[in-house]
Amino acid sequence: MIVEAMRVAMNRDERQEKILGLRERVYALMAELPADKVTTYGDLAAMAGYPRAARIVGGIAHTGPMDLPWHRLVNAQGGLAIGFPGGQEAQRQLLANDGIECDDQWKVKHFHSRRWRPEWT
Repeated sequence: MIVEAMRVAMNRDERQEKILGLRERVYALMAELPADKVTTYGDLAAMAGYPRAARIVGGIAHTGPMDLPWHRLVNAQGGLAIGFPGGQEAQRQLLANDGIECDDQWKVKHFHSRRWRPEWT
């Protein structure tokens, strides 16, 4: 019993360390995001070394530092975030301020050329 409890605690600590590492990597990547580009939750997760952590990246984005360009984080189809603070219209306006246009379906125009996916690290 004691050995099992220790193993569970170690696994929990390892997971916590991985999440903290992921958070710091996501922050660093968002700081590098060029002003005329967008990236996706999945792309950001993969660039950070956790290709299956798109949802975790979404959680990180909702609590991340306000000085990072979270408005340039979109879904895999280039769609704006439903849960963006102020709504999709606020996200669209922030993107427009960066010279990034969206269509009437709340998607980034020319998404494939606007998508930032530097060489995977």
